[in-house]
This record gives sequence, C-alpha cells and structure tokens, in this order.
Amino acid sequence: MRLLGSIVTAVALFTGGEYVADPTASIARFAIDDSYDNRQQTAPFDVRALIAAAQGAPPAICLLAARSLPGYGWGNWSDAPATPLSGLTTAPDYRFEKGSLPEADVQFLLESLASEDACVREISVRLLGRQKGANVASGLTTRLTASAVPLREVAAFGLGLSESPGAVEPLMRALRDAAPGVRANSAWALGRMEAGRALSPLMELFRDDADKVREAAVSAVGRMDSSSAVAALLRVVQQDKAASVRRVAAWALGGLEAREAVAVLSGVLSQDSDAEVREMAAWALGSIEDRKASPALATAARSDADEDVRETAVWALGSIEDDASADILGAIAASDRISRVRGMAAWAIGHVRESGKAPAGLVQLLKDESDETRKKAAWALGQIGDATALPAIKEALRLEKDADVTRALIRALMKSGENSESTFKELLDSSDPQVREAAVRGLAGRGSHNPWPWPMPRPRPFP
Repeated sequence: MRLLGSIVTAVALFTGGEYVADPTASIARFAIDDSYDNRQQTAPFDVRALIAAAQGAPPAICLLAARSLPGYGWGNWSDAPATPLSGLTTAPDYRFEKGSLPEADVQFLLESLASEDACVREISVRLLGRQKGANVASGLTTRLTASAVPLREVAAFGLGLSESPGAVEPLMRALRDAAPGVRANSAWALGRMEAGRALSPLMELFRDDADKVREAAVSAVGRMDSSSAVAALLRVVQQDKAASVRRVAAWALGGLEAREAVAVLSGVLSQDSDAEVREMAAWALGSIEDRKASPALATAARSDADEDVRETAVWALGSIEDDASADILGAIAASDRISRVRGMAAWAIGHVRESGKAPAGLVQLLKDESDETRKKAAWALGQIGDATALPAIKEALRLEKDADVTRALIRALMKSGENSESTFKELLDSSDPQVREAAVRGLAGRGSHNPWPWPMPRPRPFP
C-alpha cells in the first residue's frame, strides 16, 4: 500500500475511534498540530506522555510527528544522513509539498473525511489542504452541506487550508450554519482568503452566542485591513465576555494601526482582568506607534503584575521611539525583577535614545546575570555613544567571559569615543579572532553590525 494509504489506514487501525485516549492518535495529533500559535495558546505538552505515545507507533506516523519538531515544515532537508527513522522504506516523498497527489489519493482522502475517527479526519484534511486542484475544492464544497456536523466542520477547515477562490460564496452561506464549529471554521477560512466581500456577514458574527465563532470572526475581519471595522472592534475589545475574543480584537486593532483606538486600548491595558488581553493591548499600541499611548504603556511597564505584559509594554515604548520614555525605561532596567524585562528595557533605550546621556539603569545592566541582557545593554550603549559610560564599559569588558557580549562591548567602546592607544593594542593582541575583528572594524570607522539585538514582541501578532 502506498504511504498515503498506510498513514490513514494505520491511524484508523490503531485508534479505533478513540482519538484522545489512544497513544497512536496522540502522536499523530502532535505531528499535525504544529502551528506556532497553537503551541503558544495551549498548555505545555507532557514530554513523558509524548515519548510513551511514540513507543510502538506506526513508523509513518512517527516520522510525521518527528518532522514537526524542528519547526521547519515538511521535508526538512537539513536532517542528518542517519536518523533513527531514516531507514524507512516508505519515507514520505515531496509530493506533499508540491501539491501533486494522484487523483486516486485525493479521492481516498476526501472519503476519509467522513471517518468516525478524529485523527483520520485531521490528517486527511491537512493533506488535502496542500492540494490546489479543482477536484479538491469541489469535493470539499460538496461536503460543506453534508448532514453530519463533523464532516461540514472539516470541509470548511479544508477550504480554508486550500484557499480556493471559488469557495467564498459557499463559505459565506455556511456562516449561518446551525453548528458553531462550522460557523467558526467558515469564518476562519474566509479570513485566510482575505475575502473582503464577506466583511459584513463576518461582523454580524461578533454577537454570536459561541465564543469560538466570535473569536474566528474577529480574527478574520482583522486580516482584511478594513478601517470600517474599527468601531465594531472597539466595542468587542471593551465588552466581549470572553478574554480570548477581546485579545483577538486588540490584535486586529493593532494590525489596522487604528489611531482612534489608542484611548480605548490604553484603557484595556490598564483595566482588563486578563493578562493576555493586556499584553495584546500593549502590542497593539506599540504597532500603532502613537505617543499618546506612552503614559499608559509606562504605567504597565512599571507596575503590571504580569511579566509578559511588562515586557511587551517596554517593547511598545521602544517601538514608539519617544525619547521622553528613556528615563522611565532606565528605571525599569534597574529595578524589574525579571531579567528578560530588564533586557527588553535595554533594547528599548537604545531604540529611543540615539545620543546624549545613558540612563544609569542601563549602565547597571552591564553586570546583569543574563548574557543576553548584558549584550542588549552593551548594544544600547553603543547606540547612544555616551562618553561618560566609558569607565563602566571598560570595566565590563575586563570581566566579561561571553564572546558575543565582549564584541558588543567593543562596539560600545568605539562608538562612545574611546581613543586610548593601550586599549586598542590590548584588543588587537587578543587571542580571540572575533575580538580582533571587532576592534579592526571599530578602528576602520565602519562599526560592527553585530550584535544587533532585535527582540520581537510577545505575543506574536497571530491570534
């Protein structure tokens, strides 16, 4: 039997419909649930349970699960030549990537969507979602009106994965389906397609009874880049009863860069009871880049109980590039109990202040326990070029053991005006070739491009 058949058949044989409880189903689910955001939004998986599920699993299923782990997608070309599963005679080929499954396999997968086994349905629809042929779109659209709710749900899911333009109208009709899962998947699919003509019916779902439907609709509208949705999104971010929906509404407003949302998002940042909503509000304010948000962000950065909210608020202050925030950021760098937040404060200081006086809190970070935080502090001092910080930079350079931080300190030394012949000689005589290179770059006036700490905000803007 071909690999494709063996994957689905093996799952059916081993799970017997018990998708949640069976270990083979567990590992198959792990293999296919590989999106970044899904991993962020669920509890950390149990490593021991995962390894237990792997024991005795069909090799084809195990290989699919293993290939999801590096995060590089299917067909990881950078694998070592001899991995534990590399001897499989039925190793997957690259037809999964090229969208060229034979017609017989496509039909087999379409039929498998009606399986009572959830794992079979999930693997089948994800494989179909990689195909772009008209036969796939037609088969999925037909199943969108099936009598069985699970089949309608998975059909909408598949149409979203394949992004077939001809599926927009059927999916818009499915927004009125009696089953919440079908409505939610249809909204999600229309958002993936960025189907602008679905904007109004999607906004009608903002008042749906089901949380997951409202969340999917808000997310879909956020992907359509329409300013006409701002007023409705403002209502949702303030009033929706579900934190997950409010969070996605904040994301959508940030993605739209809606300046009229600054006051509302500032209020959400200070008042919402859910930390993930506050964090996304901070991200949205940083994306909008309006200095009117600075006071609310500064308050959150200093005093929010959640470290992720504080870190994202600090990032947002750096993104807004308001020099008036530098001293506040310096105080956070000196006092926050979490090194990750202190490091973000260092990055933000380097972003908002590119000359003048370095805040005392930034200089303190040259002694931080975290290599990454010290590196960001050195980078920021290089951005500012404050000659009064030279003694602290020299002392840090004398004691530093980390190679990357050392190079960052050399960069800071040069950009802060160091011109001592003895200092240059010591650097050029270093046994570390990378230190010598950094010194040569500084002397040549070219500066060192590394390190260039550029932390991304959390949460990532993908609801």
